[in-house]
Amino acid sequence: MLDDISPFDLTDNVSRPVMQRTRGAAECTFKVRDGKTVLDNLRQSGSFKVRIPKTPTSDVPEAVLLNTAGGLTGGDKLAFHGAIAAGGDAIFTTQASERAYRSLEGDAEVTTKLRVGERSRLAWLPQETIMFEGARLARTFDVHMAADAVLLAHESVVFGRTAMDEIVRSGSFRDSWKIYHDDTLIHADAMRVSGDIEHTLDRPATLNGAKAMATILYIGPDIGEQVDIARYAMRGIDPDAAKGGVSGWAGKLACRIVARDGASLRRMVTPVLETLNDGRALPRVWNI
Repeated sequence: MLDDISPFDLTDNVSRPVMQRTRGAAECTFKVRDGKTVLDNLRQSGSFKVRIPKTPTSDVPEAVLLNTAGGLTGGDKLAFHGAIAAGGDAIFTTQASERAYRSLEGDAEVTTKLRVGERSRLAWLPQETIMFEGARLARTFDVHMAADAVLLAHESVVFGRTAMDEIVRSGSFRDSWKIYHDDTLIHADAMRVSGDIEHTLDRPATLNGAKAMATILYIGPDIGEQVDIARYAMRGIDPDAAKGGVSGWAGKLACRIVARDGASLRRMVTPVLETLNDGRALPRVWNI
């Protein structure tokens, strides 16, 4: 009899709704044909897509990655594999800023794996990732490169849109980088911030109250001169809006930048990336 069943029993026995989750994977590789870098293989599934627009002013192809789901939340998974064959030169970027929204359960996971062949050059230049209140994001970035290859890698993270008066007080962000020369680990970098994010980022040893940060890594044989030109590119930036530093050692250049908001961060990141990328302008999607 229904009269014998407590309404609490009914509530407890109702299954939780299954939330729809984003799944996406893509692979994009380039080879060299007749002295030019051209597309070799392209595969994509789910919400992860890759577009290769024409670049009339450059012979360097640009692969534009996009998540058609419009953002990430807990339980979403995206995976990308990119590669450039010996002697190639290509750029990987994103159509727009990625957005990590409030998670009801679990982390959004983004996995990137890249291979850079002998005498080749790869520029990994995604636009910013914006973390919203309650977002949970875990990323891994693994690169296997030949000892004589060149890698330029960039990632920017913005904690809340200051123009919208957004404040990120809780959530989780994990980021792990591993770079290999062939099979030898030459660079590892990891970051984790969780719990009371606002308080953590306010500390002098972290962002000192800044709301946006960027990491730029350059690995190549000409590291000495690149350190000098990267430092020069950072001159003239408003110190009240953004601050940064450049270090060079063991064939690597690392640049860290923090800023009060995403717009200030981009203004500082742009000249550094363009300088380190042989003076090339950033992909056109950065200005759309």
